[in-house]
Amino acid sequence: MTFSHLLYLHGFRSSPQSIKAQKVAARVEQLRVAGRPLTWWCPQLPPSPAEALERVLRGVADWPAERMGVIGSSLGGYYATVVAERLGCKAVLLNPAVDPARDLARYIGEIQAWHSSERFWFRAEYVDELRAMQPGPLTRPERYFAVIAKGDEVLDWREMAARYRDCPMRLLEGSDHGLSDFDDHIDAVFDFLDGR
Repeated sequence: MTFSHLLYLHGFRSSPQSIKAQKVAARVEQLRVAGRPLTWWCPQLPPSPAEALERVLRGVADWPAERMGVIGSSLGGYYATVVAERLGCKAVLLNPAVDPARDLARYIGEIQAWHSSERFWFRAEYVDELRAMQPGPLTRPERYFAVIAKGDEVLDWREMAARYRDCPMRLLEGSDHGLSDFDDHIDAVFDFLDGR
């Protein structure tokens, strides 16, 4: 079944201005111009994971789960897994964080955003919020497609590959955390969402 609604969740310190989010937005616009009606949403996520998840779930509350897809990058991949498990939709995970409560504990304090001069506070309670929403085993691994780079300089590709081992996966020999070669994979992302 082709998807009609697409959600993109960016990573830690990132934004809808990220290169991958912009490339997905451009592809959605191409499909719209070609006559396909698509609902697209890429929200700026707040630093609080609980607030971020609440905002996302409220924003997609009336979306049809069977025709919805979510793409998540890094921390957004963790959120995308939570969303997919709760709603039963498809999810594409781009170098997804597996244990962000552990990984982000060292960032408590004032943080600089990537795509602006904005600074924000990452609080200790946010680590607890991440831990509280930890999704368990994947209920339907076939609903997930993971793109994982062995060249990821931020997250351990082995941990990602183990977490999503039963899912369709594209394991890249090189690349990097930001997937600077995302143009080589975007067709596969949209094909998966469309069930091809």
